[in-house]
Amino acid sequence: MTTAIKGGKIYKAGEFVPNELLVVDAPEKAGLRSETGSDFDFKRVINADNSFILPSFCDVHVHFREPGQSYKETISTGSMAAAHGGYTTVCTMPNLKPAPSTMDTLRVQLELIEKDAVIEVVPYGTITMEQSGRGKLSDMKALAPHVCAFSDDGRGVQADGLMREAMYQAKELGKLIVAHCEDESLLNEGKVRESEWKQIERDLKLADETGAGYHVCHISCKESVEVIRDAKKSGVDVTCETAPHYLIFDTSDVEDYIARCPEYGGRFKMNPPIKDKADRESLIAGVLDGTVDMIATDHAPHSAEEKRRGFANSSNGITGLECAFPALYTYLVKTGVMSLEHLLHMMSVAPRERFGLKQNGWTMVDLEHTYRVDSEDFRSMGKCTPFYGHILNGKVQMVIMEGNTVYENLER
Repeated sequence: MTTAIKGGKIYKAGEFVPNELLVVDAPEKAGLRSETGSDFDFKRVINADNSFILPSFCDVHVHFREPGQSYKETISTGSMAAAHGGYTTVCTMPNLKPAPSTMDTLRVQLELIEKDAVIEVVPYGTITMEQSGRGKLSDMKALAPHVCAFSDDGRGVQADGLMREAMYQAKELGKLIVAHCEDESLLNEGKVRESEWKQIERDLKLADETGAGYHVCHISCKESVEVIRDAKKSGVDVTCETAPHYLIFDTSDVEDYIARCPEYGGRFKMNPPIKDKADRESLIAGVLDGTVDMIATDHAPHSAEEKRRGFANSSNGITGLECAFPALYTYLVKTGVMSLEHLLHMMSVAPRERFGLKQNGWTMVDLEHTYRVDSEDFRSMGKCTPFYGHILNGKVQMVIMEGNTVYENLER
C-alpha cells in the first residue's frame, strides 16, 4: 500500500508532460500494475489535475543561524521554512558561532542538522579561520568531505595571496570557492558598488591563474554581470547567483517604501543593497543569456527588534525561502520575462549541477492560487521580507523528498 499523485503536469527532461502517475513513497513502483490488471494498490491517491509537479528547489545560500544565534533561526525552523517554500536541499552559510573552520567546530552544526533538519541541509566550511577574511586558512582538507564548498560569506577575503592559496587548496580538494565579494578598503571610502565588482574582478584573475572552480554570491550590480560575462567567454571556471529581490526591486521601490513606512524600512535592508533600475535590468539580461547561473535567496533572518530600527539602523538581511518561487513566478514568468522552464533550471537544476548535489524530490504547486504575503504565516522565525503585502501567484501544496512528504497543504 502506498501513495500516488495522478493528473496535472510534471516537469521531465526540460519540458512539461501529462502526469499519469507519480508514486510518492515508492518511486520504483511508478507505473506498475497488479496481476489482475488494475492499478497498483494505493492507500491514497492525490488528484493533481490543476497542479504542476516540479523538481524540488535547491538554495545554495541560506543562513540558519544555529549554532550561535538561535534566537533568529534554528536548523529546525529554517528547514521547515525551506520545505514550506518548496525546497528539499539548502546550503547553510558559515557565519556562525563557532564558525565551521575545523572539524571540531563543524561537528556542532552537523549534529544539529542530523537531529533537527526536515530536508537536506549541507553546510559550508569557512575559507579562513573563524571566518575572519584574513589571517590563515581554515582546515580545508579535514572539512572537505563534509561541506558543499568553502565560503566566508558576510566578508570578502581581503588579501590577494590568501585567496590565491585558498583557490589552490580548494581545487586540489575538488571543492568550489564561493565568494562574498566586498573590498573593505573601497567600502570604507563609501564605494559600495565598486567594493563588489572590483573584488569579483580580482578573484576572476586568480581563478584564471589557479584553475579553481569559483562561484560568486548575490551579485547586485551591472558591472558584476559584465566582468563575469567576459570571464566566462575567456574560459574561467566561474558561476554566480543573484537573489529574487535584486531581480524584482530597484532603488525607486526602496525609497518609496521607506517614505511611506519608515518604521518598517528594515524590510529592504540587506547586503549588498538593492541598486538602480539599470542594475536590475542588467541582472535580468544576465539571467536570460546565462551569465547569471542560478537564483538563491540569501535567506537571512533576524529578530523583530533588529529589523524595526528604520532602514539605516536595522540589521542587514531578509527572510526569503517561503515566497521566493511565487515572487519570481509572479513578477518574471507571468509577465513574460522568462519561461517557467528557465526559472526551474535556475532554482532546481543549475544549483545542483554546479555544487554536485543530487535531485532528491518533487514540489507540487497550484500556479493559479493567489494569496497575499503575510510573514506571520512563515515557518521561519524571521518575519521581515520586502514581499510583505504583495499579491502573488503560486501555492506550494506538497513537497516530497526521497519518498517522504516533508510538507503538505492541499486545501484550496
